[in-house]
Amino acid sequence: MRIDSNIILKRVDKKSILIDTFYSEDKSSQPIVIFCHGYKGFKDWGAWNLMAEYIAKAGFCFIKFNFSHNGGTINNPIDFPDLEAFGNNNYTKELDDLNDVIDWVQNHFENDSNVNVDQISLIGHSRGGGIAILKASEDNRIKKLITLASVSDFKRRTATVGDLKEWKETGVKYVLNGRTKQQMPHYYQFYQDFKTNEERLHIESAIKRLKIPILLIHGDSDTSVSLNEAKELQQWNMNCELKIIKNADHVFNTKHPWNTYNLSTKLDRVSKLIIDFANK
Repeated sequence: MRIDSNIILKRVDKKSILIDTFYSEDKSSQPIVIFCHGYKGFKDWGAWNLMAEYIAKAGFCFIKFNFSHNGGTINNPIDFPDLEAFGNNNYTKELDDLNDVIDWVQNHFENDSNVNVDQISLIGHSRGGGIAILKASEDNRIKKLITLASVSDFKRRTATVGDLKEWKETGVKYVLNGRTKQQMPHYYQFYQDFKTNEERLHIESAIKRLKIPILLIHGDSDTSVSLNEAKELQQWNMNCELKIIKNADHVFNTKHPWNTYNLSTKLDRVSKLIIDFANK
């Protein structure tokens, strides 16, 4: 297993992105899966590294990355040392980041016989699920889509709604990070960007357009994103396969930090479902 961590994708007039790659140098034409973390998340959160290795060992090139404005930095990609960047994040920035990551992956592995750059699947967790749905609907390079505890509507999210009058007047609102106890800023540009691009950011319309295979995975004990949101996504595209993980929470019964070398039983189940679906 070859693991390359914290590869720096430098971009002109945009913040750099950190990328991790996991793949075998003993296998040929391994399909690519690209993982998108969620709101207040990062690529090294909890058990994501273990999940990446598990899926890569099954014959995939697993890619994960930090969105450029997730609050991490190049030197400190874990947690949220750069709250100014976090406050300036928005949905269209994340779509742009994902596009640049896909471009990078195809260029990076273009002449590598170990990897099949024409077979790309997206995996998105929580808000990252919404981003993955939108990107898949816009980009025919994506052949399969997998969501984990995905949101179904950006308009309902904490980061999007609130007291608009006060938010506009002050220019910022704060959301508490329950784990780090940081007050996470959301500048008013977030709402402005959402309203400007509301049609593009409409998840229901996006998933209705999709013709590729889709797997939705959701825990029935998720208190962050209701299971009803997964059911909505399935209703909007009846080709979706929905797998409900019993007694699983929003992060499939893991936490950060995850101080064990094994996946939780729920995330192990999720990983097996991903592998089976991606191999079809």
